[in-house]
Amino acid sequence: MDSYLSFTNVAAAAISFYALFGTIFFNKKSRSHQEDKTVASSSSLTPLSPTSSLPHSWKHHVFPSFHGSDVRENFLSHVVKEFKSKAIDLFIDNNIERSKSIGPELVDAIRGSRIAIVLLSQNYASSTWCLNELVEIMNCKEEFGQTVMSLFYQVDPTDVKKQTGDFGKVFRKTCKGKTKEEIRRWEHALTEVAQIAGFHSTNWKNESEMIEEIATDVSKKLNFSAPSNDFDGLVGMESQMTRMEPLLRLDSDEVRKIGILGPPGIGKTTIARYIFNRYSRDFQLSVFMDNIKRKYATAACSDDYSVKLDLQKHFMSQLTNVTDIKNFSHLRIAKDRLKDKKVLVILDDVDRLVQVEAMAQETSWFGPGSRIIITTQDEKVLKASEINHIHKVNLPSYNEALQMFCIYAFDQKDPKDDFMELAWKVTSLVGRLPLGLKVMGSYFRGMSEQEWREELPRLKTHLDRDGEIASILKFSYDSLRDEYKHLFLHIACFFHGEKADRVEGCLAKKNSDVKHGLHVLADKSLISIDMDRGTIKMATLLVQLGRKIVRGQSVNEPGKRQFLTDAIDIAEVLSDDKADISSVIGINSETFEDMLTCTSERAFERLHNLQFLRINSLGVNSRSMNHISQKLRVLEWPMFGMKCFPSSFNPKFLVKLEIPYSKLEKLWEETKLLSNLKWMDLNHSIFLEELPDLSTATNLCDLNLSYCPSLVKLPSSIGNAVNMETFSLSKCSNLVEIPSSITTIASLKSLKLNGYSGLVELPLNIETVIDPIDIDLSRCSSLVKLPFSIGNAINLQKLNLSYCSSLVELPSSIGNATNLQKLDLIYCSSLVELPSSIGSATNLQKLDLSYCSSLVELPSSIGNATNLQKLNLSYCLSLVKLPSSIGNATSLQELNLSHCSSLVKLPSSIGNVVNLRRLNLSDCSSLMELPSSIWTAVNLNTLDLSDCSSMVELPSFTRNLKCSKLETNMVNINFESVGELNLSDCSLLKSYHESSTNIKELDPWFGRESRLLILVLNGMKKLVSLPQLPDWLWCLDAEDCESLERLDYSFYDSDIRLNFTNCFKLNQEARDLICRRSASGHTVFPATELPMCFTYRSYGNSVTVKLNQMPLGIITEFNACILCAHVDGNNSQLWEIAYVCCRITSGGNSLTACYRRLEQYFPGHLFTFKVMVDTDEITSTDLVFEFEIHFGDSLLDETCEIKECGILQLLEVPFLSFRDGDEPSDKESSGTRDEDYETSDNESLGDSYEYHETSDREI
Repeated sequence: MDSYLSFTNVAAAAISFYALFGTIFFNKKSRSHQEDKTVASSSSLTPLSPTSSLPHSWKHHVFPSFHGSDVRENFLSHVVKEFKSKAIDLFIDNNIERSKSIGPELVDAIRGSRIAIVLLSQNYASSTWCLNELVEIMNCKEEFGQTVMSLFYQVDPTDVKKQTGDFGKVFRKTCKGKTKEEIRRWEHALTEVAQIAGFHSTNWKNESEMIEEIATDVSKKLNFSAPSNDFDGLVGMESQMTRMEPLLRLDSDEVRKIGILGPPGIGKTTIARYIFNRYSRDFQLSVFMDNIKRKYATAACSDDYSVKLDLQKHFMSQLTNVTDIKNFSHLRIAKDRLKDKKVLVILDDVDRLVQVEAMAQETSWFGPGSRIIITTQDEKVLKASEINHIHKVNLPSYNEALQMFCIYAFDQKDPKDDFMELAWKVTSLVGRLPLGLKVMGSYFRGMSEQEWREELPRLKTHLDRDGEIASILKFSYDSLRDEYKHLFLHIACFFHGEKADRVEGCLAKKNSDVKHGLHVLADKSLISIDMDRGTIKMATLLVQLGRKIVRGQSVNEPGKRQFLTDAIDIAEVLSDDKADISSVIGINSETFEDMLTCTSERAFERLHNLQFLRINSLGVNSRSMNHISQKLRVLEWPMFGMKCFPSSFNPKFLVKLEIPYSKLEKLWEETKLLSNLKWMDLNHSIFLEELPDLSTATNLCDLNLSYCPSLVKLPSSIGNAVNMETFSLSKCSNLVEIPSSITTIASLKSLKLNGYSGLVELPLNIETVIDPIDIDLSRCSSLVKLPFSIGNAINLQKLNLSYCSSLVELPSSIGNATNLQKLDLIYCSSLVELPSSIGSATNLQKLDLSYCSSLVELPSSIGNATNLQKLNLSYCLSLVKLPSSIGNATSLQELNLSHCSSLVKLPSSIGNVVNLRRLNLSDCSSLMELPSSIWTAVNLNTLDLSDCSSMVELPSFTRNLKCSKLETNMVNINFESVGELNLSDCSLLKSYHESSTNIKELDPWFGRESRLLILVLNGMKKLVSLPQLPDWLWCLDAEDCESLERLDYSFYDSDIRLNFTNCFKLNQEARDLICRRSASGHTVFPATELPMCFTYRSYGNSVTVKLNQMPLGIITEFNACILCAHVDGNNSQLWEIAYVCCRITSGGNSLTACYRRLEQYFPGHLFTFKVMVDTDEITSTDLVFEFEIHFGDSLLDETCEIKECGILQLLEVPFLSFRDGDEPSDKESSGTRDEDYETSDNESLGDSYEYHETSDREI
């Protein structure tokens, strides 16, 4: 049985201010016929707004705000009747005495209602009572997420929003004699409510149909937000349902099967019960068949037909609530009785196909709209049942896991005082498995702090103190065949986190079919295999289960177990000269604990069957290798202390040898039998001078000798490693030569010689290589040329010559490398030209020539590279022109010419590049014009012309641009003559930059159908107002819009980036709107004081935060705010500066320093930005935030000061760190130039960056 599962929303990490291009895409939502009848584009069937984390007591389902004479006697009476029929509690204020202001009773009614419906009619604005109600409703929406629905009854939404037409006349009449503040609040509330998706009476021919649809909508919102009290303890189930609902498709009449898949204890049953509890009332019949695996277990040899018949009888009995069904003689009964019934079936914890076949074999058994949900940990069962709609349940986040644990430990979602650190440690040890969090929370419930601290050390190896977790998890283990049980134990005790192919290689002679066994364990959710890295992952509690099973092999004598993983047990076995330890096949010392202070040289002497050895302790005597087992298959020993392996060492069965950072000078003296060796890693062995004879290492796949600077030569016998695929010699700076025998390795796929500074020319003939190969010669600074024979390497796929500063030319034969796909020549500063044969490399897809400062032109043959997709020529300072043949490169999608300062013009043939999507011409200071053919590049979606200082104008077609594929407009030129711009067909535009000084209004397109993410309007001096903008806008830059007064827009995205520098004419409503958003993200705007929303405020440049007033996560995020001013009062002057620095200290210790890049210092402006604090470093209950404004390497002069500063804590973001056992993905850590080029357009936007300094380590 799965445990209860809780989830919560976690704040997303901060994103740089403008760098958002090309990363997020929005698909236009299709609208049904019904949805077209709503005012806004979003559906009226959206779920309730997220509420505050504070508990809220609801008194009513719905509060209606309406003008009585318009709707009470007719329309409202029908609404009341329809709501009653659906059991919706509607508050009616018949007995409340009306006055100009709303009293406490009415305020309580508004605040105590789940939903507020605003019925906007012709005379609604004639009542101050109605308007004050509306203000309170909108406050509730902002304050605690009350859901607000709008209904426009015979009134135009635009008139409500702008207070125009007859509605506006009524409103202005009401405003007479009222204060400016009252009028401002009413206007703001009307504008806000008019922008909420709602119903428009004029769009409905039949009023009763509209009322029925409204009631249905309200009912669904209430059902969505209010599952039964059985699930009140759950947190974040709504986010699970967000993922489930597209699979459920409850609005469809199709019969659908859905699988819920995950390891035991992760919460599958809880999700299924939630669905059943919430939706079963919508079905004619429903049944929850729980714990099928245990309740209806059958022997494998049982007759399938009898098993199915018995299961189906139980199923029909529970579904129809008939305890004894007579004459149940065949398997067609379920189909015969249910084919016209809409049923909800939950089959919980299924582990055999026969169970599904008995109760839900075919969708044709059930009536339209039926749903069959199957929970299982065995993916094979779902595949065999042909179930394609599968919800894979993942582990909760750290913050969610902490809340789950606290519910059971403290009966609240946050730890009690003084227990935060302890609660985090237990949550981390459990590994976030919900079952474990429940059990451990219950175990610690009621314990004192001292008892917690005493228990924690024991939990590292014995989490399941009472066996409650094991009783559930072990059921899955017990169901495995013996060979899969052995494989499970090997992974739990030694191979957890290893790559699957290496596990297969290390166990190949031990388990007959390891690969198949891994798939069996993965299908049963006992392990997962990372699709990108190929690594095997096992939940922490499953790892501990496996190790507990092994400990059970001999509780008191660890030497009689198969594996040793506990430091104390390892120390005992290696120190005891008398114990029987012949059973041990694996020792896994995972952590760098000095549990072995000084073992003897004979520590391994009696471990005759030892096959797997991982040592991470400096306390193990390296000389014990003299007596190591002859059966050893895996040896991992970082910082191995011997200079040479002893002559007695026999690697006959060795498959993996991993000894990085060792003191080895040589491996061994004589030739050894290495026929089983596949992986050898000696990286960073800085004393290693030579390798032994490798003539017998015929199965060696991977040889890593990177950062071995003392290595002088390689044995010629390396050519015998005929199966080698990866060979790394990175930074082997003293290597004299590479033996020619390496050319006989036909299977080589990756050769890394990067950083080989002494390499003058490549002495290799790689034409014999059969498999596709990548060669990395980057940073070979002495490399002058490549051998002519490289063109014969027909399987060469990637060639990296970046930073080869002495490389003068490429051989003409390079064109013969017909399978070459990627060629990197970044910073080849001596390269003057490419050979004309480059065009013959017909499969070339990426060519990077950035920073080739001597390159003058490309050969005309470049047009023959018909598969070329990305061409990077940025910072080619000598490049004068592109050949006209570039138009023949029809596959070209990205062309980067940024900072080509000598480039004067583009060829007219550029328009023939029909697949061109991104063209970057930023900082092409000599470029004067673009050919008119540029607009024939119909797929162009990103055009960057920023800082093209010599360009006078664009082709005239720009003024009425109808480029339907344009996604990013980055024109940053000040066209004085451009007075209007029509973007009506640019439906894919995601980023728009405009700086025309004559434009007063923006095209209505911006808020109507655009997919705009980024809008830059710098320097539009005549722009007075901003229209309604898309809800998903992420960045708005309106710097120097000196006439800007109004913002007819609410910023729906809490993380939106706002820049209103020098917009001093903004009215109060606009300033209030910006202030509200300043608490959650990055903003710049004129201000005279800090917004009240910042919890901690102080005059000057420092502010102190009291930690005992707030809970903290592993890493906690704050929003910082500074108000800049002048001592001399001169606000017209500004300084261009480098960054604002925020230094954070705790108890006098420096924790971190956050630097935020700013283009300029603006007096009289308020800046907000995010900072993060690693709570492991905190030593005091006070955190001190100190701010400084830096110019270059120094502080600004004394005429600049920080007038005020403030701090607001945001939601905790428990970032994973390397301490948690997670590593960055290859893509994140590689830092290759190709990735730099991918994001180059984003980087050109500038604005901000952030890095941290810490006292001991980086965050």
